[in-house]
Amino acid sequence: MVQEANVTWRSKYRSAIESGELTAKFSADGSRILRWYIDFRHKLLHVHKELSAPELFMLQHKIDALMEQWDERADQQHQKLKVFASKSQAEKDTLDATIRLERLHQILNHTLTVNDRVDWNALKDHSTYDGATKFQRAIPQRVKRPEPHLTPPEISFFDKLFGKAKHRQADAQARFEQEKSDWLITEQKESRKLNQSIAQWTAEKAEFEAAGERQMREFLDRQAATNQRVDVLAANVAEGDPQAVIEHAMLVLDASKYDDLFEKSYAIEYASNSKTLMLEYQLPSPDKMPTVKSVRFIAATGELKDAHISEKEQKANYDSVCYQICLRTIHELLEADEYDNLQRVLFNGISTFIDRTTGLDTTSCIMSILVNREDFLKIDLSRVDPKACFKNLKGVSASSLAALAPIPPVMVLNKEDRRFIDPRMIADTLDTAMNLASMDWEDFEHLVRELFEREFASRGGEVKVTQSSSDGGVDAVAFDPDPITGGKIVIQAKRYTRTVGVSAVRDLYGTMQHEGASRGLLITTADYGPDAHKFAAGKPITLLTGANLLHLLEKHGYSAKIDLREARKELNLRDYATRQ
Repeated sequence: MVQEANVTWRSKYRSAIESGELTAKFSADGSRILRWYIDFRHKLLHVHKELSAPELFMLQHKIDALMEQWDERADQQHQKLKVFASKSQAEKDTLDATIRLERLHQILNHTLTVNDRVDWNALKDHSTYDGATKFQRAIPQRVKRPEPHLTPPEISFFDKLFGKAKHRQADAQARFEQEKSDWLITEQKESRKLNQSIAQWTAEKAEFEAAGERQMREFLDRQAATNQRVDVLAANVAEGDPQAVIEHAMLVLDASKYDDLFEKSYAIEYASNSKTLMLEYQLPSPDKMPTVKSVRFIAATGELKDAHISEKEQKANYDSVCYQICLRTIHELLEADEYDNLQRVLFNGISTFIDRTTGLDTTSCIMSILVNREDFLKIDLSRVDPKACFKNLKGVSASSLAALAPIPPVMVLNKEDRRFIDPRMIADTLDTAMNLASMDWEDFEHLVRELFEREFASRGGEVKVTQSSSDGGVDAVAFDPDPITGGKIVIQAKRYTRTVGVSAVRDLYGTMQHEGASRGLLITTADYGPDAHKFAAGKPITLLTGANLLHLLEKHGYSAKIDLREARKELNLRDYATRQ
C-alpha cells in the first residue's frame, strides 16, 4: 500500500533539494495507515524539514506550501549573491536592515490583520482534468487513382488504304483492357489495405477513448474522495474529535507566516476532557536573529561593512520576539477555533542553543503559559506590551529570555514517542549459517536494537525500536543516562550489500539535528566510502561496519556471518520471486 502511494513536489531549485522516502505509520493491527511522513533538505538554504499528515492530500498541501516558501528564500539568497558592492547597494541594504528590525516588532500586529480560520474550500482540489480527451490521429485515407479510359487510335489514310485500321483498333482495345485489369487489381489491394488501416485506427481510437474515459473517471473519483476527506475533517473538527482538533491546529500554525525569521517546529497534544490544547513550540535561536542596523560602503576597499545594534538591543529584541510569538500563536489558535474546541491553551516555548559551559547543544523550556479562552479574548492585543501581557496572564519565564534560563513549565506534554513499537527478540535465532546481509531488514533493525540494548544495559540505558520505515530515518533511539557522555542517541541500521555512501551519513546527521540527539550511530553489514568517513570526521557520529557488528555480536555471545556476494545473489532471487 505504501509503495503505491505518492506525492509530488516542484521547485525552481529542485537540484538543491533532497527528499526522503514517503513512509507511513500503521495502526497496531496493520490494517490502516495512521499518518504519512516525508522529509526534505535544502542544500542551498541549509535547512531540513520533516512533514507529516494523516492524509496524502494534506501532506501534499504542506509540501506545496514548503516548496513555495523555500523558493522565495532561495530567490532572495540568489539575489544577494548577484549584488555588487556599491554605495547604492549599501543604501538598499541599510533600508532592508531597518525593515527587518522593524518587522521584529510587528510579529504580533501582523496576525491581527489576518483571518486565521481554515479555509476548507481552499484545501479542496478544484483542478480540471487535463488529460488528452481527443484522438489526434486522422482517419486513414488514400488518393484514388483515376480509372483508365479507352483512347481511340489515330487512323491514317494509309491505315485505311492498306487495311490496318481494324488492327490498330484491336491493339488499342487490348491495351485498354489490360490497363483496366491492372487498375482493378491495384484498387482491390489498396482497398484491402485501407480497410485494414481503418479497422486498426477504429480499434486504437476506441481504446484511446476508453482509456481517456477511465482516466478521467479515476481523476474525478480521486478528486471527490480528496474533497470528501476535507469535508470529513471539517465535520470532525466541528464535533470536537481530538485528532481532528490537533490536525486543525497544525493547519492553522502551518499557515502562519514569519517571513524567513525562523523555521517553525512544534509538538501538539489535546486533552478533550478539559478542552486543553498543549503546544511545545520551538522558538528562534538568539544567534539567528537579525542584528544589522545599517550598511556602509567603504570606497577604499570596495567592501560593504555592517553596523550592528548593541548587545542590549539584541537581547531586548529577542525577548520581544518570543513574547510576540507566544501571544500570536495563542491568538491564531483561538481565532481559528470556530467550534469552541479550545477552552485552554498551553504554550511551552523551547529554545535550542549551545551551552557555553559544556559546548553541547542544549534544549530547554524558557517560557510557559496556560491561558483560558475567556481571559485571553478580553485582551486588545493591538495595544498591549507583549511581555507585560504575558506576565499578567501568569506566564512563567526568567526576567530575560535572552539569558536562556530554563524554567519548569506550567504543564508538561506527553513526550512518549509514538513511533516506538514492541521489540522482537532476534539474537537467539542467530547461528553461524545466518547471513546478516540477506536477513529480513525489519529483523535486522530489531537485532541492532537488541544488541545495543545489551551494550547500554550496564549503565542503565534504554534502547527502543521505532516503526519500520526503510527511509533512512530513525530505526532505534537509545537513551544513555551517563551525565557526561550520555543523552539521546539515534541509531540507523543499513542492511546493505554495497558500500555505504556519504548521503546516508549526511541523512543521519540531519536526523540527529532534527531529533535533538547528542550522538548518532550508523550500522551496516557492508563498509563505508571515503566521502562518508570524511563527512563524519569531527562530528558526533560513529560508523560501524559489518566487521564491527560481528565483533559486537561475539562480545555478547552470538555468532553469525556476513557474505555480501551471497546476499546479493539471494536478494536478487528473492526479489525476482516476489515479482512473479
